[in-house]
Amino acid sequence: MTQPPYILAIDHGTSGIKAAIISVYGEIRAFEFEPTPIYFFPGGGAEQNPDDWWNALIAATSRLIQKSGINHKDISAIAVSSTFSTTVAVDKNGSPLMNALTWMDSRGAPYVKKLMKGFPSIDGYGLPMILKWLPKTGGGPTLSGKDDIAHVLLIKNEFPHIYDNTYLFLPSKDYLNFRLTGRFAASYDSMQLFWVSDIRDVNHVKYDDRLIQAAGIDREKLPDMTASTAKLGKLRPDVAQEIGIDPDTDVIVSSPDHQTACIGSGAVADYAGHIYIGTSSWVQAVVPFKKTDVFHSIASFPTAVPGKYQSVNEQDMAGGCLDMLWQNLLFYQNVLNPNPQVDPYRHLDAIAKAVPPGSDDLIFLPWLNGERTPVDDTSLRGGFYNMSKATTQNHLIRSVLEGVSYNTKWSLTYVERFVRKKLSPLNFVGGGAQSDLWCQILADILDRDIRQVEYPMQANARGAAFIAAVGLGAIDFSDIPGLIRFRRTYKPQPENRAVYDRLFPIFLKIYKKNRSIYRKLNAA
Repeated sequence: MTQPPYILAIDHGTSGIKAAIISVYGEIRAFEFEPTPIYFFPGGGAEQNPDDWWNALIAATSRLIQKSGINHKDISAIAVSSTFSTTVAVDKNGSPLMNALTWMDSRGAPYVKKLMKGFPSIDGYGLPMILKWLPKTGGGPTLSGKDDIAHVLLIKNEFPHIYDNTYLFLPSKDYLNFRLTGRFAASYDSMQLFWVSDIRDVNHVKYDDRLIQAAGIDREKLPDMTASTAKLGKLRPDVAQEIGIDPDTDVIVSSPDHQTACIGSGAVADYAGHIYIGTSSWVQAVVPFKKTDVFHSIASFPTAVPGKYQSVNEQDMAGGCLDMLWQNLLFYQNVLNPNPQVDPYRHLDAIAKAVPPGSDDLIFLPWLNGERTPVDDTSLRGGFYNMSKATTQNHLIRSVLEGVSYNTKWSLTYVERFVRKKLSPLNFVGGGAQSDLWCQILADILDRDIRQVEYPMQANARGAAFIAAVGLGAIDFSDIPGLIRFRRTYKPQPENRAVYDRLFPIFLKIYKKNRSIYRKLNAA
């Protein structure tokens, strides 16, 4: 039997580079991970060094090729997925002029607020500006300042020498694609959060000169756009030698993480939904229409699938809350899990299972970096509510899983209102989907069937591989649901539902009662 061709899929996330060899049918042969640091600064700064990304990419992919045992001639293409709304300013040679501004960097908020203000005002948006942006882009720059356009405006206003010397502002995926090929280009979907694209015809997305002028940025600093399934070019020979594959390998343009996760989850049919939990999280569904919920930061954005939009929302911190818990509070590496070979999610499951559903009424607030959806508020902060002397580490861990899930339910309420359908089952991907307990908690809190996708941490890489496979003509997007395998389906348990139905309204009330306090404490 002839071996199917393989894709070298690269998933660039906030925590590092995941590289995988995946067949055009979504079968994962091998994978590797290389971490990358992130740097936080006062005032909402969150930066990464693009050279760290590149060094991690080379390290992970070269190890992967060596250990996989796959003939390099069987690798037909490379496809990169990367974090949405992470921006790199480069010169004519493609060299970064400063650190990349990540999706967590909110320092551009004052400039977005100034851009979007006006009278009359709706939740901080001037009505004339809403009417200028909304019909064309499906939304508008978020006031949190975490979109690409906010990053560009921050650089223009606070680092004018960088702005003047910038040849192009590239999304992180497209920067890595340049390093692979030496060619500049972006996908239609990766440019969405620059908020200067006309997406009314999803099959003919284009820049809008009036929006570019209104934003006060230079058109020539924006890369040309093309389809996610397009072949960008061949792999550079020097890179091919470092990685250990054929220099004739095609590099596919691919998509950002939101879009690749959707495709890698298998939820690509109209109104099919998925949940992703990594550092951040989201609930999303593919829709056949363009629509916007301004008040809850949900909009229809282009996908890699021709003719389809995706209802996009993102919650700022999810798995990142667990990172905070074990790194900053519980000293995870030293106390909770002295054996680095133990799967941390299985270890956390075992600890959290010792506590009953509801964590004895301990409620965790996951807003460690503010929030995007269903409220756009950078002043929110996280914490544990209703602690007592009886609270244990076990309670803290389970309450984090539950608090993120309460936030997901809050968002799901508005996503389902947006698509006008109940989303069930929901395919679950990302690092959080490795936790059997978290799958069950989500099923109980959301009152939805949760399908745990096999190899959930490789969903973004699998999605990038599927995009490449379509680009190569090996499959069609309509084939993808039939290629996804599920480890297990979790159904809501009535006895647990009663507990969570009592606590969820309290979670919402904590937000409503304390949001003014957060604004006083954390106002920019």
